[in-house]
Amino acid sequence: MASNTIIVSFLILFTFTTIATGATSAPPSVCQDTPYPSVCQTSLPINNSSANIHDYGRLSIRKSISSATKFANLIDRYLTALDLTPGAINALKDCQYLARVNLDFLTSTYNSINTTQTPLSDTKSEDMQTMLSAILTNTETCIDGLKANAASWTSKNGVVAPIENDNKLYSVSLALFNKGWGRNKKNKKFGFSHKGFKNGKLPPFKMSEKSKSVLETAGRRKLLQSNGTGQQVVISNIVVVSQDGSGNFTTITDAVNFAPNNSAASAGYFVVYVTAGVYEEYVNIPKNKKYLMMIGDGINQTVITGNHSVVDGWTTFNSATFIVVSPYFVAVNITIRNTAGSIKHQAVALRNGADLSTFYSCSFEGYQDTLYTHSLRQFYRECDIYGTVDFIFGNAAAVFQNCNLYPRLPMSGQFNAITAQGRTDPGQNTGTSIQKCNIRAADDLASSNGNTVTYLGRPWKEYSRTVYMQSYMDTVITPAGWSIWSGDFALNTSYYAEFNNSGPGSDTSRRVSWSYVINATDAANFTVSSFISGDAFLPQTGVPYDSGL
Repeated sequence: MASNTIIVSFLILFTFTTIATGATSAPPSVCQDTPYPSVCQTSLPINNSSANIHDYGRLSIRKSISSATKFANLIDRYLTALDLTPGAINALKDCQYLARVNLDFLTSTYNSINTTQTPLSDTKSEDMQTMLSAILTNTETCIDGLKANAASWTSKNGVVAPIENDNKLYSVSLALFNKGWGRNKKNKKFGFSHKGFKNGKLPPFKMSEKSKSVLETAGRRKLLQSNGTGQQVVISNIVVVSQDGSGNFTTITDAVNFAPNNSAASAGYFVVYVTAGVYEEYVNIPKNKKYLMMIGDGINQTVITGNHSVVDGWTTFNSATFIVVSPYFVAVNITIRNTAGSIKHQAVALRNGADLSTFYSCSFEGYQDTLYTHSLRQFYRECDIYGTVDFIFGNAAAVFQNCNLYPRLPMSGQFNAITAQGRTDPGQNTGTSIQKCNIRAADDLASSNGNTVTYLGRPWKEYSRTVYMQSYMDTVITPAGWSIWSGDFALNTSYYAEFNNSGPGSDTSRRVSWSYVINATDAANFTVSSFISGDAFLPQTGVPYDSGL
C-alpha cells in the first residue's frame, strides 16, 4: 500500500511541477475565506487567469502531497540519527506512521476531485472532508507527541517547525475543498429508531450453516431466526478465540492476522468470536482488515487488558491496549482496560482511528485518557466508559448514544473532566456528541469525601466542540459545567453546548459564560444521521441506533 501511494504521489507531483512553472500567486478572492490567506496566496501559483476555486483546490491538494512527501522523508532520515532519546524515537515512529496515512488520504482526495468541477455526492463530499480533517488531526498528534516525549532531544525543532508550516497548507486545502466541493447537510431533527442487537443478544445473521453452528457453539446460545422482514447482518466467515484451546486460536492477535484483507461490503463481516476470559495482550487491527466484527461473551466476561502508560515511556498515541484503524469495524460485548492506574497519568484503553466504526455493549476502563477517539467517524451505543482526567478525548466525529459515563476518583489534587475534544480547525467536521447518556459517579468516587470536582469537558484545542443532548446528569457534575484548559485559551473559539438534559447536574443557570444552551434545530446537527452519516453504515451492523433527536 505504501509503495503504491508513493508512486501515485510522484505522478501527481510531476503534474504539479509542470503546471506551476512561471505562475503567479493565488488572488485574494480565492484565499480570503481560508484560515491562512497569506499562506494560500504565496503557496498556490497557477498559470491560468481564468482559474476558479476548483483549480486552486486541486493545486492546494497537490502542493499538500508535495509537503507531506518531504515530511515523510524527513522523518525517515531523523530516525537514523545517533542523538535520539528513547522518547524521541517513540514520538518519531508515531509521526512516521501518521505521515504515511496522510499521504494516503491526500492521494485519495486528489483522485476524487481531479476531474470534476461540480459538487460531489453527499457521501463522497463527506468522505473527503473527513479525510482532510483527519490529516490535520494526524499532524497535531505528531506535534503533541514530539513536544511531550522528546523535550530533551536537541533536534526536535527540525521536525516540529516544518510540520507546523505544513499544517497551515493542509488547513488551506480543507477550506478550499469545503468551498469548492462541499455540500450543505440537510439535518433530520426527528429521525427513527433502528432496532438490531438488544441487551447484547445477537441479531439475525445471514451465514452458512457451518458458520451458524460455530457461532451457536461458541456463544452457547441459539441464534435468532429471521422472519424475513428485518435486515440481516451478513457474515462471510467466523473464527473462535478461546484460551483453553477449544477454538481456532488462543490469542485475539492471531485471529485478527488470519482475517482476510480488504474485504468487500458485499461479502459481509468476518467475525472473530472471543470467548470469556482475561486476555493480556495488545491488539492492533490494521487498516486492511475491513469489515471485521469482534464479538465477546459480554462486559466483564471477555476482557482485553494492558498497562502501558506515558510514565513508563510510551507515547499517549501508542499506550493503548486496543488499537483499531480498519474501516467498518464493529465490536460487541467486550471490555477493554488499561490498568496502569491514575498514578501513571495518560494510559489509553482504546484508541480508535477506524472510519465508520461501531462499538456496542462494550466497556472501556481506565483513568486519565481512557478512550482516545482519535479521528474519522465513530459510533458508541450502550457502552460504559470509566475514567478521571479527559477520559474521552480526541478529534473524531463521535456520537455516544445510550451510554454510561462514570467519572472515577482521581489522584489527590486532580479534578475530573469527562471530555477533552481536539478540533484544531473550523473546517473540520469533528466533535463529540453525547446523546441520551447517563452520567453518574463510579463507586469509588461516590463513596469518597465529595471534594472532587467533575466537569463535562474542557477545550483541549482551539476549536474544541462538544455537545450533551437529552442526557441524565447526576449531582457529580459541578454547576459551572465546563472547565478552562489554560487561561482564556479557546474560550472564544470552542463550542460547548447542552440541549434538553435532565437530572440535578443539568441545571444550566450557573454554567460558564462561554458555553451555550441550544435549541432542537441546532442540536439536530449532532445526531447520528447528520453528524456521522449513520444511516449509511449502521443498518448493516445490526446495532440499534436513533437517527435523530
